[in-house]
Formats: sequence, structure tokens, C-alpha cells
Amino acid sequence: MQAAVLTAPHRFDLREVPRPVPGRDEVLIRVTRTGICGTDVHMFHGHYAADRLPIIPGHEFCGTVAETGADVRHLAEGQVVVADINVGCGTCYWCRRNEVLNCPDMAQIGITRDGAFAEYVVVPARLVIPAPEGVAPEILALTEPVSCVVRAARKAGAGFAQSVVVLGAGPVGNLHVQMMRLIGAAPVIVADLSPERCEMALAAGADIAVSDPAELHERVRAATGGRGADLVIESVGSPRLYATAFELIRKGGHVAFFGLSGPEATVDVPILRTILEENSLKGSVAGMGEDMHDALTLLAHGRFRTEAFVGASYPLADIQTAFETLAERPADLKTQIVLA
Repeated sequence: MQAAVLTAPHRFDLREVPRPVPGRDEVLIRVTRTGICGTDVHMFHGHYAADRLPIIPGHEFCGTVAETGADVRHLAEGQVVVADINVGCGTCYWCRRNEVLNCPDMAQIGITRDGAFAEYVVVPARLVIPAPEGVAPEILALTEPVSCVVRAARKAGAGFAQSVVVLGAGPVGNLHVQMMRLIGAAPVIVADLSPERCEMALAAGADIAVSDPAELHERVRAATGGRGADLVIESVGSPRLYATAFELIRKGGHVAFFGLSGPEATVDVPILRTILEENSLKGSVAGMGEDMHDALTLLAHGRFRTEAFVGASYPLADIQTAFETLAERPADLKTQIVLA
């Protein structure tokens, strides 16, 4: 099969590699579309998982079942599917609690093992999810990123009429904005240095967008009766913005740690204030289990505005160009690689 192998930072090699063979409890999926995620971009630039190269990245995908293992009974060849990429042992304490990222044996398709920038990918059958009929592949390929914001909302305890600030209006920041609006948060405020991305966030449902950092604190206070936000979601991965998040929450507020940063990055937490004001923080990065099923349901019923996520696509042969031009295309919130 043909696959795009990330052999070194900034370099994809298009190769003919052996088609994977599914084990007894696995499924071979013929990939239709795979989205480029921020994690893929970090890998491309050598900022994340560089010790695992060479690897076939790609984890935001949909496809059709090409072959099933001998023990697989609930899936059939030709079914259109998506897949949970988080592979745990399935039996440990963390797996039982749907906290698979903490499983001692955890692996992630496209991140720690070969993924879907290839014609075929193997997935454990228990993680394969049949897709509803009639949903376009470019929408199905958004299931994994949407599952991430579904989980983040759950972990943060976001809810009706809560004020929320989303720091970052990139692809996932835009999805956070839409998720917060779906669950009834108000007002939803987004901050990003790009006026264009701010306008896109407003079109996606944000109530207020701020592109000037000097105005951010005042705008948040004005929109929240002077209290500060109930919840701030950091969606960039900047230690500076994490520090800003603590400045923007109200007494008793919550900071959602979401944006990935380097392994050595830290942020100073105001200990006494956090204790006395009963503030809290919680991390979240990947959707898994029911998060994936719920994300698929929301997408299938049109609950997300996806126009800015489905307009840019490249064939696998042009994957190097797709990655190299991402920064030049801020209006394309998502770029997908078309494989079938």
C-alpha cells in the first residue's frame, strides 16, 4: 500500500509499504479521508514524539472495513466507520474509568503507532464505530477532533449560562466555541491574535471576540459583571496564556488545560488565591469511548458548523505541500488528505 512516512522533522516520504494484516480481534480499514491535526503539526516540526520516527501519522480518519479478524462478529466488510484511536489494555483501573490515556499500556494510532496517512490502517475491532448512513466522509473525519472538545466540556463541568473564555481561535478553539454554545454557555468569549480567526469564531457562535491582548481583561470583566469568567479554556499550549487564564477566572472559577506545550513547560499557579477562592483546574486532550460516539451523533445531526473545516483537501501525494502551506491558509481551519 502507499503511505506517507514521517522520516524526520519536516520530511514526509511517500513509500510503498506492506499492507497491515489484522489480528483475530482487529479490523483492516481502507482509509477514505484523514484530517491534519495540531498534534500532527507538532510531530511534523519535531516538537512532539520525535523519538518515535519514522512513523505513519494520521489519526482523524474515516474509511470502510476492508477485512475483519477471525473473532470479529459485529462488523462487516464495506461498512463505513470511524475509530477511537486510544488503545488501552481494556482491563486496568484507568481503562475501566475511560481514562485510557493513563493506561500503562496505552498506545495511540497515528501518534505512537502507525496511523491513517496511508491507504489502510489496522484498528482493534472494539474501537471501530459504524457511521450513520448519509454522512459525508469529510464530516466523518471530524469525529475525533470533535470528541476532544466533547470530553473537555465534560471534564470542565461546563454548563448552561456559564461564562466561558476560549483562548485561541484555531481549529480546536473554534470547536470549543461551538461546543460551549451547544451546551448553553453564555457569554462565550474568544481571544486570538488573528482578526480573521476571530471573525470566524464569531460566525461559529462566539458572542465576543478579542484580537487585542490589551483589551482582553477589560472585555471579560465587562461581559461578566466584573466577576471574571466561570471557565477559561486554554487551547493554544502557551505557558503565558495559561497564566493569563488564571487572571481571567472569577472567584471559584475553573481553568481547563487543553493546549499542548513542551514537556518542560510549566506555569505558576497562585496557590493562596486558588485555595481561598476555591478555584480549580483540570487537564484534557483526547476524546475516547463515549466521547467518540457522542461526537459522531452531534456531527451526523448537523450540530457543528463545518464549512471552514472541509474546504481544503490534498491527495496523499501532496501531503508535504499540505503541511508546509498550513500557516499560509488561516481561513482553512482543517486540511484533509484524501485517500479514496
